[in-house]
Amino acid sequence: METQLSISGMTCGHCVAAVTEELESIKGVQAVRVDLQAGGISVATVVSDEAIPARTLGEAVAEAGYAVVGDA
Repeated sequence: METQLSISGMTCGHCVAAVTEELESIKGVQAVRVDLQAGGISVATVVSDEAIPARTLGEAVAEAGYAVVGDA
């Protein structure tokens, strides 16, 4: 299953690494791909075994220091 998240505040590769690490730590997540739009709204695609609650994904992104602004 793929879930896309729109994330604000990301500006560089370090941002991508931080968000990827937090999302990959969620049980069931198989892969994370981030399309960085520096200074804009970046899109993270989360591949998982099953549906993961949006709140869980949002909390992981917040832990990395960024905010989910809605579904992509």
